[in-house]
Amino acid sequence: MADRLDRRRVMIASDVVRLVVQAVAATLLLSDGAEVWSLAALAALYGAGDAFFQPAMTGLLPQTVSAARLQDANALRGMTYSIGSIAGPALAGGIIALGGPGAAFVVDAVTFAVSVACLVPLQPRVVDRAAAAATSFLDELRGGWRAVRALPWVRDGLVAMATYHVVVLPSVFVLGPVLADQELRGAGDWAIISAAFGIGSILGDLALLRWRPRRALHSALLLLIGASCQAAIFGSGLSVWLIAALEVLAGACVTGFFTLWTVSLQEHVPEDVLSRVSSYDFLASAGLIPVGTALAGALVEPVGLHELLVAMSVVGAAVAAACAATPAVRALTRPGAPGTASPPPRP
Repeated sequence: MADRLDRRRVMIASDVVRLVVQAVAATLLLSDGAEVWSLAALAALYGAGDAFFQPAMTGLLPQTVSAARLQDANALRGMTYSIGSIAGPALAGGIIALGGPGAAFVVDAVTFAVSVACLVPLQPRVVDRAAAAATSFLDELRGGWRAVRALPWVRDGLVAMATYHVVVLPSVFVLGPVLADQELRGAGDWAIISAAFGIGSILGDLALLRWRPRRALHSALLLLIGASCQAAIFGSGLSVWLIAALEVLAGACVTGFFTLWTVSLQEHVPEDVLSRVSSYDFLASAGLIPVGTALAGALVEPVGLHELLVAMSVVGAAVAAACAATPAVRALTRPGAPGTASPPPRP
């Protein structure tokens, strides 16, 4: 939809849907009317609305900033996420302590209103969507898949991305907290580790405001090797402060990978299919997290917690290294760099 319609409007619609969903959830929680089924249904609606936002935003940035500023814009966008990963849980905890979960949902609903207020006055470069509107939705969907298949480096990046989200990330969402509860001092130590990761992400975003690798995608996949070490760091048996110190490095690697990967898409994928290719990106990442979570939960008992965490990093790092070594990835250089082919035309 973000390749067929005005991307800014798609993002506004996504914000409005999520605002309504969070407002309804807040009402149910504040009135003691919330049930598991109703919150699950609202979560599904939230996820559906959220799915439209990121691909549209990936496509909107090149319409909003110059090509020379794309990396800066993505680094700043990543920095807002990094700051949020530190400040968000602390803010939520304070709101819940004062007003309960319902109050936290009220505040979250307001944040989407703020996002709409920021998007409404935005004036991105106008793109003619008449050709897309004249084509059927299914043809456009198939066109996005053809674009992915036509770019081997996108395929390689998606393989590495999917592996990271299926194999490595469950260590952050499931096994890491379990280990902190069983072998460390519970939530307090996990908060220290999570905060260290957030600090590393901010430092990585700051570095990307100055560091501009000639082969952005190759650099991204090398950073993904470091990011994939997260699981082994958790299972290393080190003290919480040493784990936190290593998580600073992991945070820098994670934000570096995602920023340089997104920049590579924006610089090399034709504008008219950029959001569709980005949608496959999010399908291969966020869309596969539930699969990895289920697998991690099933394997921890027969394999062992520490052994599984190390194995997760070995697999994730090996796949990232293999994808980084492919000719398509190694040959891709930034537009304007010596020996670079001209970038695809943008309407």
